[in-house]
Amino acid sequence: MAEGEEAPPPPSSWEKDLADALEEGGCDLETVRNIIQGRQLPAGLRAKVWKIALNVVGKGDSLASWDGSLDLPEQSIIHKDCQELIDQLSVPAEEKSGLLLDIESVITFYCKSRNVKYSSCLGWIHLLKPLVHLRLPRSDLYNCFYAIMNKFIPRDCFMKGRPFHLFRLLLQYHEPELCSFLDTKKMTPDSYALNWLGSLFSYYCSAEVTQAIWDGYLQQADPFFIYFLMLIILVNAKDVILAQESDKEEMIKFLETSPANLDLEDIEDLFSLAQYYCSKTPASFRKDNHSLFGSSLLGLKDDDTDLSQALCLAVSVSEILQANQQQGEGVRFFVVDCRPAEQYNAGHLSTAFHLDSDLMLQNPSEFAQSVKSLLEAQKQSIESGSIASGEHLCFMGSGREEEDMYMNMVLAHFLQKNKEYVSIAKGGFMALQQHLADINVEGPENGYGHWIASTSGSRSSINSSVDGDSPNGSSDGKGVKSLVNKMTVALKTKSVNVKEKVISFIENTSTPVDRHVSSSDRVGKPYRGVKPVFSIGDEEEYDTDEIDSSSMSDDDRKEVVNIQTWINKPDVKYNFPCNEVKENGHMFPSHLLVTATHMYCLREIPSRKGLAYIQSRQALSSVVKITSKKKHPELITFKYGNSNTSGIEILAVERYLIPNAGDATKAIKQQIMKVLDALES
Repeated sequence: MAEGEEAPPPPSSWEKDLADALEEGGCDLETVRNIIQGRQLPAGLRAKVWKIALNVVGKGDSLASWDGSLDLPEQSIIHKDCQELIDQLSVPAEEKSGLLLDIESVITFYCKSRNVKYSSCLGWIHLLKPLVHLRLPRSDLYNCFYAIMNKFIPRDCFMKGRPFHLFRLLLQYHEPELCSFLDTKKMTPDSYALNWLGSLFSYYCSAEVTQAIWDGYLQQADPFFIYFLMLIILVNAKDVILAQESDKEEMIKFLETSPANLDLEDIEDLFSLAQYYCSKTPASFRKDNHSLFGSSLLGLKDDDTDLSQALCLAVSVSEILQANQQQGEGVRFFVVDCRPAEQYNAGHLSTAFHLDSDLMLQNPSEFAQSVKSLLEAQKQSIESGSIASGEHLCFMGSGREEEDMYMNMVLAHFLQKNKEYVSIAKGGFMALQQHLADINVEGPENGYGHWIASTSGSRSSINSSVDGDSPNGSSDGKGVKSLVNKMTVALKTKSVNVKEKVISFIENTSTPVDRHVSSSDRVGKPYRGVKPVFSIGDEEEYDTDEIDSSSMSDDDRKEVVNIQTWINKPDVKYNFPCNEVKENGHMFPSHLLVTATHMYCLREIPSRKGLAYIQSRQALSSVVKITSKKKHPELITFKYGNSNTSGIEILAVERYLIPNAGDATKAIKQQIMKVLDALES
């Protein structure tokens, strides 16, 4: 060796270990990860590692029994797209025709076996590009492509699809200011991130960068990790986005192509930051949305999965309880109980801070003071290391519609202030009670009883009656007296006396709980002291015996109709555009149509303009009460039922937000009176 020349670097020991492990066979993903430890994969070993990560090692040739017919109606489009991919690759001329046939066969067979119609906008060519670089045999190429489609590409990955509504909630959770800015510009995630998610970044990134991203992503074996990589790309561009003064189309183009700016040396930081944001995200983000990925064919109810209507990220009550018991790093929640004071006093999560959501409208100055106290209590609890401490604000309602609608206004207040880490407890306090009952099946001595406390400090059994009456005040002195409880006693005492408060009672669970109790499970009882068959008035009290219309399955009435055709029907006397308000606070654009004898709710289908579901059909003769809130006169409640010897039996309740509600209720009332007069005569 000539003097001054550097000796070639010795072979990396970890690369040799990896090669040896792969050569021996039987190597699993955990072994591979332990050897690689996040380092860049050697090109020669990439194919073997990816096959292990995709769990296709040893898989047979799925195309073996196929006759090879390339005869789909859209075959010419498939052939054209495959040819364009071949033209982009540095492939020897003699290999091009064989490779072209392999790629076209993979797409064609996938379409036939999965009964899918091919379209260029699906982005499959971009998913195949990194795999083609590996020079895999056709059987492995198909198996890898199938595994990626099945495990890593979410269902509904199209414009206005659920994956993008979920991404917006994640963005809002971590970067509310940026999310609000994009919302204001009406730049939804699907407008700029469709090809990020649909191609796993291969659409815009160079081959080397794509390989490096896939190296890390496939080894993660977590399909949701792509969301955090997408989030980091937005976060890195935040300052540029907020300073942008160009028009919407230019901004979308800028965002859409931003992954193209990634270099190979950026990937390590990209993954490190993504891991950090991932560690700061509630586990419910994954658990509650696992159906987005995989081959599960479980039916999903619209109301439960319409993420486009969600105010913020939802967190399960089980995660809330577990998170604040764990030590060290991780997501910890500062729980804010937004129920009316009477309910909070009767029983609440012992670590929860009380913020009466009614105060926001009834006493804004007191509400502002309560918010200050809340933030101060959160700060002090974090500093003291209290079990109640947490950076993450989680708002808990009752799980009943009335209180939670006011809580949604409080949530919106915090989001408008660009408060990060804001979530809502899924199912509210009722879900908490049910969960504690479920895990406490072997008796109260299991140690879970301390989770529920009253303001007097006495423990409240998870199976005891939790109603609107104040506790008897007796205390054994052993109750939980947390920092949070002490700081909110004054606020609770004042808010008890607020006039015209809407009070909703938690279900009476004095008998052992052996099933989930919800408003849809209850049996209607006659209203006490109600004589008239039909009445209209202000809703000064909340009837505890009512049944929400959610007890009527949406799937039972999913007839699709043309809205204009129905409005123009000769028997339709009135049409009132409105929003149907569900128990969880979600609102759906709808139309109330009134005929001589019935009232119909047509819920618009967002993805099918001009069409609607017939959400409900109610006979006008079954309307027993129409009420409005004094504070919200446009929120109208219809109660349906029938009369019997003991009074009125409520069978269903529906709520609508109706512009010019006075005109609507007057017209409906007149029509109801005509029906009742006809029945009497």
